Amino acid sequence: MPSTLIEVRRKYTPDQQVALMNAVHEALVAAFKIPNDDRFIRLTEFEPHAMVNGLGEGVADTYMRVTIDCFSGRSIEAKRDLYRQIVVRLAVHGIPHDHVSILLRESSPENWGSGGVPASDYDLGFKIEV
Repeated sequence: MPSTLIEVRRKYTPDQQVALMNAVHEALVAAFKIPNDDRFIRLTEFEPHAMVNGLGEGVADTYMRVTIDCFSGRSIEAKRDLYRQIVVRLAVHGIPHDHVSILLRESSPENWGSGGVPASDYDLGFKIEV
């Protein structure tokens, strides 16, 4: 049940946006073993001046920040695999690995809710401990 936000410093076509979102989602499926239909992902485009990074201010480029909120419990090996999978899959779309910043934020399942019920109270359909 990861929730993912991709932030970029340039405009992409709708097809490119979907391809980038798919690449990150496929990495989550591969590394964290979530079901393919467990898809909560969004992409936000910023004007270059509105998203400052260490690569250069005011210039549209391929820099992106990928923020993933997820349940705690994944191993460091699964996290390493996720980071690697993300940059490998984004490279296919012309995003250099050093233009990708990934922030993984973990919360306990009781701190997530859906339908008025904490996630700790229902069957997620997948294992968190990978």
